[in-house]
Amino acid sequence: MKDHDDIPALMAEIGSCAQAAATELAVVGPKRKREALLAAADAVWANRAAILDENEKDLEFGRDKGISDAMMDRLRLTEGRISGIVEGLRAVAAQDDPVGEVMAEWDMESGLHIRRVRTPLGVVGVIYESRPNVTADAGALCLKSGNAVILRGGSESFHSSRAIHACLVDGLKAAGLPEEAIQLVPTRDRAAVSEMLGMTGVIDVIVPRGGKGLVGLVQQEARVPVFAHLEGIVHIYVDREADPEKALRVVMNAKTRRTGICGAAECLLIHRDVLDTIGQGLVRALLDAGVEVRADETLQAIKGTQAASPEDWGREYLDRVIAARVVDDIDSAIGHIREHHSQHTDCIITEDDAAAERFFARLDSAILMRNASTQFADGGEFGMGAEIGIATGKMHARGPVGAAQLTSFKYLVDGDGTVRD
Repeated sequence: MKDHDDIPALMAEIGSCAQAAATELAVVGPKRKREALLAAADAVWANRAAILDENEKDLEFGRDKGISDAMMDRLRLTEGRISGIVEGLRAVAAQDDPVGEVMAEWDMESGLHIRRVRTPLGVVGVIYESRPNVTADAGALCLKSGNAVILRGGSESFHSSRAIHACLVDGLKAAGLPEEAIQLVPTRDRAAVSEMLGMTGVIDVIVPRGGKGLVGLVQQEARVPVFAHLEGIVHIYVDREADPEKALRVVMNAKTRRTGICGAAECLLIHRDVLDTIGQGLVRALLDAGVEVRADETLQAIKGTQAASPEDWGREYLDRVIAARVVDDIDSAIGHIREHHSQHTDCIITEDDAAAERFFARLDSAILMRNASTQFADGGEFGMGAEIGIATGKMHARGPVGAAQLTSFKYLVDGDGTVRD
């Protein structure tokens, strides 16, 4: 490996190794990939004490750096969260292998038989900030989909990511797969990110996981395709036909379960007709739970709320803060969401099927929900085992990006001496 002081040479070598590994992975069968993931899961659990020790170094670094409470929550590992990493690895291992799946096939009058089959993308680059579990999620999903991956974790999660990465490498070794299939950039130097963004012909797609600053930088400067979302500006609309108990349960979970994840609710919209019967109770429950409610003029009548500013609409707080306003009808709610959302996740609470259908049809978020907490906006909760990110664009992948979304396809055409007239 080249010296870390020579970042271009370091990244060139990492890229070359990744391309070689991708060529081999493209033809590896499902059994060996499954064995590697299961062995990696076992290694993570066996080394959980060491991983927690490394995570404490990162937490100390984060405290010294003064990162936010939400970022600290994303950074922190516990034995329970490590158990979740292990379960995620095993869940991905248990999934059907997407590579080689026949997506469609048909016969032509010319005598040709045509199949469209899934193929790996090649080399995936993942740039992420403080969540060390991304190391395992991204490594597992890329391996499952036959891709080599270059991981560049954030400076905050440097030690935790290295400890988890070592377990992934143990899994690769156990299955006889190239260690370079999952590589972790071994430096905090930001120049490595700039190098990755320009590695055309080496990296086939970049996936950024982090805040608006990181994702915006990647989208602006990358010369390779990007799967990304800038923010999770998540709305919940409480319709006039909402069930009060469901509304309370869903809203409280969506906002307070974990405030620092991209599926956390950031704006509450309440139909005027249920302001007295449901809306005021919701706002008071949020306040009682320690959530700062930045309210419109109507809701400011509730003691404890604060006046919302224009900047509070369309803002991702990632904290115990939520914007709230009253709307006249469902179309007003849809209009507000269209103006302020980030096409990540939006939810309606209603017992009215027609209202739900209207909400689903007239909004174009990557994920739309009804009567369910937006905290379910997660690849693991979608049955993907894990996710490499939530894509809010409209090209190739959208929503949770799992193993299947990390594939492309090719056409296999069979003839029998067939010629064209």
